[in-house]
Order: sequence, then structure tokens, then C-alpha cells
Amino acid sequence: MMAWTIYLTFAGAVLALVLPRVFSRWIALLTTTAGLALGVVVFVGTPIADLAHFRTIVSVPWVPALGMNYHLALDGVSLTMILVTGISAVSTVLFSWDVEHRQNEFFFWLLLVIAGCYGVFLSADLFLLFVFYELVIVPKYFIIAIFGSTNKEYGAMKLTLYSFFGGMLVFVGILVAYVSGGSLDLNQLSQFQFSPQLQSWAFPVLFLGFAVLAGIWPLHTWAPTGHAAAPTAGSMLLAGIVMKLGSYAALRVAMNLFPQGFHMWSKWIAVLAVIGIVYAAAVALRQRDLKFVIGYSSVSHMGFVLLGFATANALGVSGAVLQMFSHGVIAALLFAVAGRMIYRRTHTRELDALSGMNLSYAMPFAAFTFVVAAAASMGIPGFSGFAAEITILIGAWKTYPIAVWIAGAGIVLVAAFTLRALKLSFLGHKDFREEVTTITNPQEFNPITIPEKIGACILMVATVAIGLYPKLLLDRIMPAVETMRFLK
Repeated sequence: MMAWTIYLTFAGAVLALVLPRVFSRWIALLTTTAGLALGVVVFVGTPIADLAHFRTIVSVPWVPALGMNYHLALDGVSLTMILVTGISAVSTVLFSWDVEHRQNEFFFWLLLVIAGCYGVFLSADLFLLFVFYELVIVPKYFIIAIFGSTNKEYGAMKLTLYSFFGGMLVFVGILVAYVSGGSLDLNQLSQFQFSPQLQSWAFPVLFLGFAVLAGIWPLHTWAPTGHAAAPTAGSMLLAGIVMKLGSYAALRVAMNLFPQGFHMWSKWIAVLAVIGIVYAAAVALRQRDLKFVIGYSSVSHMGFVLLGFATANALGVSGAVLQMFSHGVIAALLFAVAGRMIYRRTHTRELDALSGMNLSYAMPFAAFTFVVAAAASMGIPGFSGFAAEITILIGAWKTYPIAVWIAGAGIVLVAAFTLRALKLSFLGHKDFREEVTTITNPQEFNPITIPEKIGACILMVATVAIGLYPKLLLDRIMPAVETMRFLK
């Protein structure tokens, strides 16, 4: 059943392109809703014990001469990623409801990105995973280059070049695994004993190749630029799903196939993770463009994912997977407010300009949504960000206690730049009594539309639900993580 998330999304992309433009947004909404519904049905209907192993759902010979198969599989980790993909995809379409410019092409590229992401999360064949992984790059480029705003050609090209650089490293790593292990099947390769000498250099090549897309420091600079240049839908997908492709593949492929290589390099992964957490948060504190603030915030939060991986224990890695879900929802919500609710109506993302508009009065729903997203991003208890980060930090304390102290400083910086962005964008810096005499009339701003409200509510419900009851996901994530062979 889960394989239909890929087929329906590809079919929807084709229909959105060839049918009259009046149907394109409805096709996109129905397609993404069907994908989310399938994910929820499988999530509810599959026994937790069946999600502990990467179980085959489809296996068909593809290129038998080279051992390539169309092989899809599912476990608790991939199911969690399917869910966040569905949630982000539906909300992205809703926030793009009134797109008019080249509407057919827009939803075509959008659905191709989503279909490619579903494919990566379900692939159990190395080459098939690589095909889906690279497939996402092309539509990403066109979404930003055609429909973006600030330096869109530069942002699109930078993101694409970084992605192809990472893809080159990934391809080398896949070739090494195939030649040495004699198979492309992830389940078979995870049982193969690669030599320690090979793992010592093959692991960093493969891990780094995937980690580029996850925004690892210092190869993170494409992320803020790409986020700022992309249209709202592009930013939501980029932060909500696409960055997770890199971290998921690093976990599923690099760490699980080369466990000894991972242990040789895990300390350096922890070092890069904490540098990324603190550095990106400090840079975000100095940004004047709201989208750049959120872009660097994404890099900082993805640092927690890498720190969770570096712990090499079930708790820390499970927290990292939970953080991938949490950040996907929170980042999509933040970019939706910044790009769609604010920029579309005020035509500026400059914090200094926004601070004089008292947007909490002009757009109360947008202000409420941003407060919820900011609280979740800061890791306030009751939101998914807290559940994920506390799980990672507890896991990290067992392995790298010093890293926890440094990451704690990063959390303080996250709170600082988030509160600064909230204050300047919605609450202003002047006295309210002075402000009301010069404020733009709220009626001059278009009201928040029903699709935007529904999209925001979906994301807010997701982060609150997992924040209040993280066991819902952790019960499915932890058994799958515990079967991976890199755990100490």
C-alpha cells in the first residue's frame, strides 16, 4: 500500500502538467492528501513489532544483469519520514493555493520533489535510492529559478552545485559498496562485513556526500541562500523534507553499512554538529532578513540531528529521527508565515521595516501562528522540538557530555534570535501608543485565506501532538533503530 505514495504523486505531477490549469491545484491537493492518508492508515494499521525491521513491500527485478531491483521496504524510521513528508506536502499545497504564474508547471515540479522524497524514504536498493535522491535536484532547481525571488538564479545554482557535489561523493560510496559487497540490496549489504580499512575511508565519503544536503557545517551555505531565494512552497519543502533526505540516507546507508568506519569518525561528526549548532545560531542572531534568520535556524537545528547520530546509542539516534520529523514541521510553519503570510502582504522581509508595522494588530492569526512556531523552535515543553532535543541531549550526555554543554549554549542563542525575530516582525520596537498613529491600516493587508489557515493548523497540530505525546512516534522509531548494527 505504501508504494502507492510514489505512484499517485508521480501520476498527479503528470496530470497537473497536462490538464487545464484550473485543475492543477486541486490535483496537487488530492494527490498530497492521498499520500498523507496512506501514511496515516499504515501508521495506525501496522503492528509496532512489524516496524522493527526494514521489511520488503515491493521487490521486482529492474536490471538483473547488474543486480538492480525495484525494491521498496518500510520500518519505523522510514514511516516517520513518510508522515512528515505527507504533512509538509499537504500544507505546502495549501499555502500555494493562489499561485497564478505558470500554475501547471509549478505544481508539476512541486509534486516531482514530493514523489522523489517518498522514493528515497522507501528505497531498499542502493541504486534506486540514488535515482530518487538525484531526481529531487532537478525540480528543486526549477522551483527556485522560475518562481523564486531574491537572487533566485544564484540561489538555485548554488543549491544545485552543492547537491551534485554531494551526489558525486554518494555515487563513489555506492560503487565501493557494490563492488565490495556484491549487491545493491540494503538488507543484504547491512549483513556484509566490509574490511575496516575500506570502512575508514568509504564511510566519510558516503556520509559527507549525504550530509551536504542535511546542511552540515561548513558545507551549509547553500541552505540559507536557497531558502531565501525559493518561493514559500520551495522553502517549506526544502526545510521540511529535502534536508531530511540527506540525514535519513546518512543513517540508513552510510552508518548502517559501514559501522566500524562510523565509530572511527563519530567524534568528528559530533564536533561538526556542535559547531553547526552554535555557529548557525550566532549568525542567525545578526541577520536582518527574516527568511535568512529561519534559514540559519534550520542549519542549527539540523546540527542536533547530526549530534544525535554521533551518540551511537539508541536514545540519541531515535531523538535525531524525532528531530527530523519535528524540524520538518516547525521549519515549514516558520517559512509559511515569513514567506506567505508576511512577505506576500507587506512585500518586505526586512526586520527593521516590519518592526514599524505592528503586524500583531494587522494580522493576528499570523502573529499567533508565528508565536506557536517560535515556541516550538525554541524547544518549549509541550512542542515537538522539546521532545526531540531533550532525547538527543540525554543520549549525547552518555557519550559526549562536553558536547551537551556546548549545544546548551546553542539553545540559548536559538532562543535569542527567535525572540528577536518575533519581537521585530510582529511586536515592533516602538511604544505601541506611538505606533498606532503611524501604523498601516489593517484593512490594507489582504486577510489570511482559508487554505493558509488550514495549512497552518495542520502543522501546528502536528508539532503540539508529538510534543505532548512523543511516545506515538518513539515507539515506532526505537525498535527500528535498535536493529541497526552501528549501535554501541
